[in-house]
Amino acid sequence: MVETSFHKTDDGQKLAFSQVNGDKKIKNLPGVVFLSGLKSDKEGTKAIFLSRWAEKNKRDFLRFDYRGHGASSGIFEETSISDWLEDTKSIIFSLTSGPQILVGSSLGGWIALLFAKLYPQKVAGIIGIAAAPDFTAKYASNKLTEDQKQELETTGKLSFDSEYFEQPLVITQKLIEDGNQHLILTKKQGIDCPVRLFHGSLDEDVPLSTGINILKSLSSIDVQLQIIKGIDHRFSTPECLELIKETLERMRLA
Repeated sequence: MVETSFHKTDDGQKLAFSQVNGDKKIKNLPGVVFLSGLKSDKEGTKAIFLSRWAEKNKRDFLRFDYRGHGASSGIFEETSISDWLEDTKSIIFSLTSGPQILVGSSLGGWIALLFAKLYPQKVAGIIGIAAAPDFTAKYASNKLTEDQKQELETTGKLSFDSEYFEQPLVITQKLIEDGNQHLILTKKQGIDCPVRLFHGSLDEDVPLSTGINILKSLSSIDVQLQIIKGIDHRFSTPECLELIKETLERMRLA
């Protein structure tokens, strides 16, 4: 069992993380960093599966909780894309050596792409699982109902019932405005590393068109998108986990 430790950021946040230290004698094998989804954490099915894979294969592996998530400090409703991107920068530069393969689930896929754009020297490749870049754009004023507009104006946030959480999912005005400053599907992005994208055909949270738009927006010529029939947004069936593992192993020389 990999224990939880804490990394302190420059602005005083405590980020919970768990890390597998691989065999340094193994050459040409980049480390792996898992970036979780919105309101998810490092104890999710995919993160734990990859941690066990890393232990078995003696690979460097890092999973962590953004501020406002899991065991990390901070309050979710006070955080935003900029905060989570800064957390990712802080923890990757502090705790890893050399380029990493970023495995981003949903929100984590957006964070992975933003990080790769800013710090290409630290990214050997990206695996996006139901990657959800630009999801805040759907909360633009012209896409909201009158009731939602009134709720946002009155409370500064929107609340949605979600099958993934016991409590309603809260999307704040701060998150919407900040996220819309980090859109990546609106123009060509100078991301040149290998990218592998997976999307379930039954994903009701992130449309299939998002995966296609990611593929079109990246400058890299080594981008592949696989649509898996009968799979929802979780993408965590045994078959899906095996597919992620096999893809990671094929990217060994990325």
